[in-house]
Formats: sequence, structure tokens, C-alpha cells
Amino acid sequence: MGTRIDGKKVAARTKADLAKRVELLKARGIQPGLGTILVGSDPGSVKYVAGKHADCAEIGVNSIKRELPENATFDQVADAVRQLNADPACTGYIVQLPLPRGIDENAIIDLIDPKKDADGMHPCNLGELVLHARGDIATPLPCTPRGVIELLRAYDIDLDGKEVCVLGRGITIGRTIGLLLTRKAVNATVTLCHTGTKDVRDHMRRADVIVAAMGVAGFVKPEDVKEGSILVDVGVSRVFDEESGRYKVKGDVDKACYEKALAYTPNPGGVGPMTRAMLLQNVVEMAERQL
Repeated sequence: MGTRIDGKKVAARTKADLAKRVELLKARGIQPGLGTILVGSDPGSVKYVAGKHADCAEIGVNSIKRELPENATFDQVADAVRQLNADPACTGYIVQLPLPRGIDENAIIDLIDPKKDADGMHPCNLGELVLHARGDIATPLPCTPRGVIELLRAYDIDLDGKEVCVLGRGITIGRTIGLLLTRKAVNATVTLCHTGTKDVRDHMRRADVIVAAMGVAGFVKPEDVKEGSILVDVGVSRVFDEESGRYKVKGDVDKACYEKALAYTPNPGGVGPMTRAMLLQNVVEMAERQL
């Protein structure tokens, strides 16, 4: 059995460090504040946003909540975005996705002040990431890809020269993680696989690292994994469990693969906690830039 990479433990260490940095900021007259815009009452979104504000309380960051009904119009959501852009108490914020059907998510994201983009997903910030393959980046980074890299780094897993197979081309991680993995500081080689890839399993079998972000429960099977590989499970599916009579969260990686892996991230309990921690990290760094 490979090493279990504990995202909860690494996230807790990260938050403890951030709490100290927040105290230093407060001593210099700066109070970080995280804003959220939640439209509707999707249970998953409500729970996720609540978790973000609980994290804020844990490290001393103020919470700023904007909640809109399911039938909110584009203009109402846009107005909430503009309010947070102008609010000096809001250091950074996120618009919780998905938005209700009919609202152009990309158009809403475009309205976010790039300097307050806590998710690191504004086109300007992604463009900065594209431009800077070397050196420091002074703009917010996408949370989930950053969380993956920090998680592996915490376990002294060196990706320099490694062949990484990314499954899925979603904007949250699939299309963005390659930008971080191929920076000089990480130096990995990335293959992005998607529904148009002719032999996905052949790519997986040759990879040193698999980052699975498809949202297809158990897609990665033991026969797809080479001995000694690193398995990063980001995909989330809710699957009905006959034995318990309840829905359970399952990842993209079949647990039987763990026997062949050098290390793996469990799902849940792996990348998810680090995504939330990186959101806080972005907000604290935004506040530190004010100095």
C-alpha cells in the first residue's frame, strides 16, 4: 500500500501558519476579509460556502456574505460583484459556481476585480500565469492546482522531470494545472487527456503521476497504473451505496489502485481541504501585498 497523502493534516498546518500571518497584518492595521457571493440554495454550494467562512473564523479573517435567490438576474449578480469590488473591507472574494441556468458565468467572472480574485480564475490572472514560466508570481493562483502542488511538496514528492497525465479539461483544474506544473520551479511534463483522447489508458500506464479530475467514479483502474506512480484524485461523484442506503462521495481513482501506488491522495480528505486552504492563502497574500 502506498503512502496516504493526508490533505486534512497539511491544510491544518497551512491554516496555522496563515493565522500567524493574519495577526501580523492586524498589528500593522490591515484586516483581511473574504467575501462570497452565493446564488440560490444548492446544498453542495451552501455547504461549501459555509465551510469557507468557518475557515475564515479559524484564522481570524473577516467574512463578508452576499446571498441572492435562485431567480436572481444577471444584473443582480453583477451588482453584487461590483459592490465587493468597491468594498474596502473585502480583500478578496469568490462567486460560488455553478450559477443558475441562464446566467453567463464567464461574463460574471470577467467583472471581478483581478486584484480581489480569490479563486485565481480571472482571465487577467490566468494570463499572468501563462506569461510567467519563471520567477515569482504576484497575482492570485488557481486554488485547486496550487493545492495539489503544495500537497505533494509537503510529502517531499519531487515532480522535476516527471511525466504527469491529467484527466479532464475543466477550468477548475484540468486546463489550469498544466500552467503550474510546467513552470520552471516544478518542471514536470504534462499530457492533458479528455474525451477526444484516443487511448487514455495508454497515457495513464506511462505516467509517473496521474491527476484524475473527470468526475467519473472509479475511472482509473489498477491495470491503468504503473508500479510506483503517484495518484492524485480530484474528481467528485455522488454514488448511491446499496449497503448503507445513502449517497457517498467517490473519487475518480479506484481504491484498488492504492496497492500499486508510491503515494496517493484519498477522496474525500485529500485535495479538497487543500483547495479551501489555498483560497485563504490567496486572501492573506492579497492583504500582504497592501504593505
